Amino acid sequence: MSVSDEFAFLDAMAQADLVRRRQVKPIELVDAAIARIERLNPTFNAVITPMFELARTAAQGTLPEGPFRGVPFLLKDLLASYAGVRMSAGSAFLRDFVPDHDSELVARLKRAGLVIVGKSNTPEFGLLPTTEPRLFGPSRNPWDPTRSTGGSSGGSAAAVTAGMVPMAHGNDGGGSIRIPASCCGVFGLKPTRARNPLGPDFGDALSGLAAEHGVTRSVRDSAALLDATCGPDIGDPYYAPPPAGPFLQEIGADPGRLRVAFTTAAPTGVPIHADCVRAVREAAKLCSDLGHEVSEAAPAIDGQRFANCFIMLWSVGCARSVEGNAMLTGRKPTPDQFEELTWALAEQGRAVSGSTYLLAIGVLQYIARQIARFFVNYDVWLTPTLAEPPLPLGSFNPRQGNPLYGLERATAFVPFTPLANVTGQPAMSVPLFWNAEGLPIGTHFVGRFGDEATLFRLASQLEAARPWASRQPKVS
Repeated sequence: MSVSDEFAFLDAMAQADLVRRRQVKPIELVDAAIARIERLNPTFNAVITPMFELARTAAQGTLPEGPFRGVPFLLKDLLASYAGVRMSAGSAFLRDFVPDHDSELVARLKRAGLVIVGKSNTPEFGLLPTTEPRLFGPSRNPWDPTRSTGGSSGGSAAAVTAGMVPMAHGNDGGGSIRIPASCCGVFGLKPTRARNPLGPDFGDALSGLAAEHGVTRSVRDSAALLDATCGPDIGDPYYAPPPAGPFLQEIGADPGRLRVAFTTAAPTGVPIHADCVRAVREAAKLCSDLGHEVSEAAPAIDGQRFANCFIMLWSVGCARSVEGNAMLTGRKPTPDQFEELTWALAEQGRAVSGSTYLLAIGVLQYIARQIARFFVNYDVWLTPTLAEPPLPLGSFNPRQGNPLYGLERATAFVPFTPLANVTGQPAMSVPLFWNAEGLPIGTHFVGRFGDEATLFRLASQLEAARPWASRQPKVS
């Protein structure tokens, strides 16, 4: 075993503990991560902007005495800016854009002692549930390199799965943390709306859909990371209810007897693959075996109306990305500078009137209130994370005469995760099941607004009952 492999599958807290007890130095962890990235990235294409010298300088300097002091970390190349390092958002239009400031989230990550060793791959503007940008090429799934990593935090999830870093940044506007967590077999939590800051560049993003956090190997890493980054920032338009205590204290705490509702049917009526149904039913049985009250139920919502309004909001958000980045760079956008789907979706978004947009927001807010009422009678809602196992690369490519095919394919692949972005509720994909082909199938748990604590208690209980850390893809 090489020196770099000694640390490869330790979680972030274990690595930080080695530093704290002076058994290793931060530079040793960082050099090990860099060695793994250099060895594995040609296969998986997870890291698209190496920051190795910056990382080595930081690791050899005076790092903050934070909970993750010396631990290597990747920053997704979307939303969160790092001063002096390119932020492309997966788009050729921004291939030379370099921000002059750190976002508040990045400042908090640094204060936690994390050492950012690079930026991870993402689809253009995070639009698709796969990570195959034309600018950088596809990220590949460590369980099967012919398969998608999911998206849009696919580079981060692939890197954690392959052992390049123990955890990595992600953001989630329609499932972009939970989708790749499911495809790659890692833990992915989308926090409550506004739990983490988006400033100074954004007050909110996509009318409150987007949330910042990360993908992790262990549940405790996710909790400790959220402790390190959460809380309002100056000028935020709104913020999440303060937690009762540190999220890390919820790990191993008794969740009590939870009322768990589960469903295997999509609100839009799209078919659900048998592997994904089986994963949910096994998770429901596991919850029952752990003493929870489990029943089959789902909120009564108009799934097709939800999907139509969500796509309208998504298209307007795409138009805003194109036009906002044109203002940022002072350049005129033209179709050749963007992927075919991005330009077509932006054109669709530009055609939406202000009144129609507000009507769609009103519909989504009404559906959110319906779902909130469902949680009067249930503590957790269990669904498939995705409607299918990880798809082959190229599944979302435009088709002749149909540049929006990828979005149409996405609506069939991702019928569950966007609900929690609209409601603002915390939700997580937990890697409890692998199918006969050896591909991970995540199970999706949604909690009440502001109640990550219950999800962390349940997740740590599930992790103890059915551990996943020992599952490692052979190729990594």
